[in-house]
Amino acid sequence: MNFGSKIFGLFGMITAAPTIKHERMIEVDLPKDHIVASVAEDQEATCWGCGLRLLLPSGGPVYKCGWCGAITNQSAQKQEDKSLKWRWLRDRGFVCVLLVFILFVICGGVWAVYPVVFSISQFCGIFHSTVTVAFAVSTLSSFTLTAFRSPGAPPNVLWGSYPAVEKGDLENYTFCHYCAKPKSPRTHHCRSCGMCVLDMDHHCPFIGNCVGAGNHKHFILFLISAIGSTIYVSIMAVYSVLHMWPPLSVHELNRLNGSGSKFGWNLLMEIIHAVLSSTTLLSIRGFILIYLFISSFSVQIGLIVLLCQQLWYIYEGKTYLSHLSSQGDDGEKDCRNLLRFFGFPSVSFCWHLPIFRSSKKRHEK
Repeated sequence: MNFGSKIFGLFGMITAAPTIKHERMIEVDLPKDHIVASVAEDQEATCWGCGLRLLLPSGGPVYKCGWCGAITNQSAQKQEDKSLKWRWLRDRGFVCVLLVFILFVICGGVWAVYPVVFSISQFCGIFHSTVTVAFAVSTLSSFTLTAFRSPGAPPNVLWGSYPAVEKGDLENYTFCHYCAKPKSPRTHHCRSCGMCVLDMDHHCPFIGNCVGAGNHKHFILFLISAIGSTIYVSIMAVYSVLHMWPPLSVHELNRLNGSGSKFGWNLLMEIIHAVLSSTTLLSIRGFILIYLFISSFSVQIGLIVLLCQQLWYIYEGKTYLSHLSSQGDDGEKDCRNLLRFFGFPSVSFCWHLPIFRSSKKRHEK
């Protein structure tokens, strides 16, 4: 072999040698496993939950710790809410308005109806007073519990260092940058309340509070008692107005002419004119009863729609927020979800009914 071929062979060996990139060796010491990996500097991260240094093969902004299970979003930044005070004042204003309306319906209904029911008989008066007190106590107590009870704070866990967090303690937990503490998977942060709420359904400005795991049952009971109260007020208002309405003065019925639809239209217009004319003779008590009927009837329609929606979500084992986050997913429907929600001590007897065997989904609070 000549000198030229030797030089060419040596040059080929040098160019074929692999290029070695400078990388740092990182060791993570775990109780059972000893992991040694080689990664680049920009692929290292620290878990906020347990404090362990993580090795990220892709370097993505969102990662999950393999030890404690916490989910970290590196792109998230510290958040500050400067409008919390104004939201608090707004909600308290709604609460005051709703309390005034409830008290007006109760007191106005009692004042406007009692002459009519007591004029019928003493038994009717006592029965009306008992029903009114029962609805008033039920509505006000459930409203107070819903508005002023904690909607449900997430469980407190020790975090931030490896000895304090055991394996899987923070499974699927995220970090709330408003509260600066861990947030469980079924928890949402409410910016109006300034806190994280477990099983948050929605924030209701009329109660000045969130509806969550701590007061969801009281919210449903408030809707039921409010619907029952408004229905009773509507019935008693109509009954009392019919008894105290001035007699209609219809003078032109004999002079009505025409046939078919024309006669019916003229008759309707004459009755409307007679009713409007008689309202000038109606007392203040009668006008209050008319207002109570209109307001209670309109409110009960909205409450019935809201109650049906809430019961349907409970039947599906969901909340309103979880329903929004799972569009297209029908979920698991089970009537036992309703029984568990209202705290029935045992639902084992329902297992023998076919309608209770459809799913294993639970909606536990």
